[in-house]
This record gives sequence, structure tokens and C-alpha cells, in this order.
Amino acid sequence: MSTEENKAIFQKLMELQEHGDLNTVDQVIAPTWVNHDGSVSPLQGPEGFKRLTTGFRSAFSDIHLEIEDMVAEGDKVAARWRFRGTNSGSFQGAPPTGKAVDVKATGIFRVVDGKVTDNWVNLDFLGLMQQLGVVPASGQTS
Repeated sequence: MSTEENKAIFQKLMELQEHGDLNTVDQVIAPTWVNHDGSVSPLQGPEGFKRLTTGFRSAFSDIHLEIEDMVAEGDKVAARWRFRGTNSGSFQGAPPTGKAVDVKATGIFRVVDGKVTDNWVNLDFLGLMQQLGVVPASGQTS
């Protein structure tokens, strides 16, 4: 596949997560998909991707993802995006706060035969938890 086709697959992946259309996961996620993100429990395959998406969407029902940069080379797509939403449900064991968040993320996604097989994502998890008020912001004491 061309790098432009791989970028389109990544764009479709982001749209799927934003809209929560779990019926189309198999069109974008390979059966062998692996999430190489140590900040969440190990997730694999389309069912793991569905759990990841459902978890974020249940905590942030108005989730919005905006791609800010995207480049591709070979079978990899690298991107930088923003994750915005209002914490309307439980997240990481904490009750909903009703607070709006605006968090940045970066990632590398491997695309083979039109499907994402691997991803390495770095979400500003500390910034997210600080915006939720679960963790004190830098310079603040609890």
C-alpha cells in the first residue's frame, strides 16, 4: 500500500474512535493488532481495540480527536493529535468530574495490507489526570 493509503487508514481509525463505530473495527484493525502502550493493560486484536475505544468513550462521551500532524514512510504512519472531551463517566477508577480536557498525543502506527497491526502511542496521561483534578498540577500541593 502507498503511504497515502496508509495515512487514510490512520484517519479512518481516528474517526472510528471519535464516533465509536465499533461495527467497522474489523475494516481497520488486523486480527493480530497489538497495542504497545504500557500505560494501559495489554490489548490485542479487534476485541482489545474495542475495549480501548469503549473505555475512553464511556469516560468522555463527547470525545473529539483532531490530527495536527501526520507523516508516513513505508508501512508506518506517525502522527500528533489532540484529544478533547468532557469527563462524563468513570475513568481509571475515578468518578466523573464533569471537567473538560484537552490532551496531546503522539503515536506510530504500522499498517499492513490496509489494516493497523501495531501501535505505539504516548498520550499525556499525567496532563490528563491533572486536568481531571485527580493528580495535582505541577507546583500545587494537595
